[in-house]
Amino acid sequence: MGFGGIVMIAIGGTLAFEGVLWAIFPSQMRRMYHEAMSQLDDKSLHIGGLVSVMIGVILVGAAVKLAG
Repeated sequence: MGFGGIVMIAIGGTLAFEGVLWAIFPSQMRRMYHEAMSQLDDKSLHIGGLVSVMIGVILVGAAVKLAG
């Protein structure tokens, strides 16, 4: 696996992990990022988290497919 594949897995894994946290724990994550996130409702945070997970999984899958 080349450097590009490693970068894709790192970025995809990070997006997926962060997305899971936002999708499952929007209120707790908002408290952590109080100022910027306090204006968004839970539904927006759920959707943003799910989109992040999808992009992360796609990036990791693409990197694994390219490496294999």
